[in-house]
Amino acid sequence: MQGEGTAASPPNAAPADTASSGTRVDFYVITSDAPRDRLRTACRVVEKAYQAGNTVLVWHTDLEELRDFDELLWTFGDGSFVPHEAITAAGFAGAPVLLSSAPTPPGGFDILVNLAADVPVCVTEARRVAEFIDGDPARRQAGRARFRTYKDRGWSPTTHNL
Repeated sequence: MQGEGTAASPPNAAPADTASSGTRVDFYVITSDAPRDRLRTACRVVEKAYQAGNTVLVWHTDLEELRDFDELLWTFGDGSFVPHEAITAAGFAGAPVLLSSAPTPPGGFDILVNLAADVPVCVTEARRVAEFIDGDPARRQAGRARFRTYKDRGWSPTTHNL
C-alpha cells in the first residue's frame, strides 16, 4: 500500500471530523506481524475516539480475536479507561464503545473500527472508518482488497504508516 495516499500520523491521533463529501477512511499500517500489536494500536485509536466524544463500533468476524480485543481494552494502557460492551442477541446497555460481529446499534455510530478481513455492510452507517493492518501477509492482502473496495466506492482512503 506504499504510495497509496500515504501520510504520517501518530497511532493515537484523534479521529477527525468527516468532510461533507463522504466517509473518511484511515488505514493504520504497522510493520509487526503480531496480532496483539495490531489490536493494541486499535485500542489507542478507540480510546482517542471515545475521549473526543465519539460513539464507536468495533467490528470483527473472528469472535476469539474480538474477545481478546475486549480484554485488551481493559488492560492496554496504565490509567486508560474505555467504557465498552459487546452487542449480544439480548442487546446492549448503550456504552459509547460497542463490540460486535453481527448486529449493529440502533441509531448508528460515529466511527467504525474494522478488525475483520472484509468491509462490513454497516460501513455506510459510519462517518469515519479505521482499518488496521500489520505485517502478516494474509492481513496485508486482505487490507489491500479493502483499500480497493473503498476506492471503488469513490472514497479516498488515507494510509498512516506507523
